[in-house]
Amino acid sequence: MEDAEHKLQVLAEIAAALNEHQVLWAVGGSLLLYFHGKTDMFHDLDLMIAEQDAEQVKHLLEAMGSLAPQKPNPGYRTRVFLEFTIEQVEIDVMAGMVIVREGQEYDCSLQEDQIDGFREVHGERIPLQKLSLWRRYYALMGRDQKVAMIDG
Repeated sequence: MEDAEHKLQVLAEIAAALNEHQVLWAVGGSLLLYFHGKTDMFHDLDLMIAEQDAEQVKHLLEAMGSLAPQKPNPGYRTRVFLEFTIEQVEIDVMAGMVIVREGQEYDCSLQEDQIDGFREVHGERIPLQKLSLWRRYYALMGRDQKVAMIDG
């Protein structure tokens, strides 16, 4: 679990910066499943942010690590998708997430009322997006194994 602990330390460092600058953000993806006890591992940190905070978050995280070149994915029309590496930890930042399924677009942008609690990690407050939303997102993405983890 040393690997998870290192990732959580990096998460706390990011949280300190985002919280200090009053960014609207929340954890999603497999890290959200981890916090809810649905899995005991997570590969990267998936952070959902409000679109209006995207430029500020980009600058904050660039100061902490490196930004990867853009790699468009036709399954998504997310308005801002940034991939960072901070202390060997991969961080995906999404603002205005849009999932495309069977030609239809589903707007999955973070809204303040989607935050469904907090965890404290190394003294930092970590907002969690609603697990029910991520069940829907995973279903739209066709990620049945993740849906089963949430349902299980």
